[in-house]
Amino acid sequence: MDFGLVLQTDPPASRVIDLMRRAETNGFTHGWTFDSAILWQEPFVIYSQILAQTEKLTVGPMVTNPGTRTWEVTASTFATLNDMYGNRTICGIGRGDSAMRVAGRKPNTLARISEAMKVIRALARGEQADLGGAVVKFPWVGPGAELPVWMAAYGPKALKMTGEEADGFILQLADLYLTEYMVKAVKDAATAAGRDPADVTICVAAPAYITADDSPEALAHARDQCRWFGGMVGNHVADLVSKYGEHTGAVPDELTDYIKAREGYDYAHHGRADNPDTAFVPDEIVDRFCLIGPPERHIEKLNALRELGVDQFAVYDMHDAQESTIDAYGAKVIPGVNGQ
Repeated sequence: MDFGLVLQTDPPASRVIDLMRRAETNGFTHGWTFDSAILWQEPFVIYSQILAQTEKLTVGPMVTNPGTRTWEVTASTFATLNDMYGNRTICGIGRGDSAMRVAGRKPNTLARISEAMKVIRALARGEQADLGGAVVKFPWVGPGAELPVWMAAYGPKALKMTGEEADGFILQLADLYLTEYMVKAVKDAATAAGRDPADVTICVAAPAYITADDSPEALAHARDQCRWFGGMVGNHVADLVSKYGEHTGAVPDELTDYIKAREGYDYAHHGRADNPDTAFVPDEIVDRFCLIGPPERHIEKLNALRELGVDQFAVYDMHDAQESTIDAYGAKVIPGVNGQ
């Protein structure tokens, strides 16, 4: 199993770079960041420095979107980084929940994401793409250029499109039941589209918090540091309930039931441990969606995720134990999962 580190690009950028370097030293293969231009600093500028100061780490957004960045500029940015550092970038893409809403716009439609994925991937590989008014190609992209495009999804239509079109699937939760359900939906869609389902890389992303033991006090603190994640996922779930309704069979009740007490969401606290809008998230959801506890608990759950077809686990490292989590994963969890 591969391991990724997910960070917000809060200033100073030097800290983001240092944590990514630390992650590579500890056996992580991927470095991901949020991409929301108003809330955080510009990630692609920081990617250049991360790539320059690491040797093999693959970097990219979790996730960008087709609404706040012009598609050919997005593709050019990825292709330029790849030309400078080798094929070491990856494009995670989605609806742009925070990026679009903070800017006063609605998240992107699936049709727009589909079009953008095709254009960005083709241009970054040096192929032609239709921008809706002109067919263009980057003349400076050399042979062998690649850009995997992974799509973030929860709902049935998005899962189907991921299986049909994306190079990878990003699932932002680590619940075993929901992972099995959604991975199956993606793989089935890939098969129905005539693709080899093994060609769709599966990435589960969720907070991980290592505790010294499994005492009630230690676990309570870990849950409080990761509770924000249930609130973040709740935004997407609320959209799904609005679109498909409750108890319709379109979306599992195991995903939708917990948001009944949700009252709203302030993006000023998005992805932060002190988010006041996540009090509605119960301990059970934190335990299901995240990885908390001593290293052996993480290893056990990661092995279970791997059995469900997960190829990468990406650690959301937004809490009060960033360095120690990276180090514990490098010393115990990654070797424990990969038999090193």
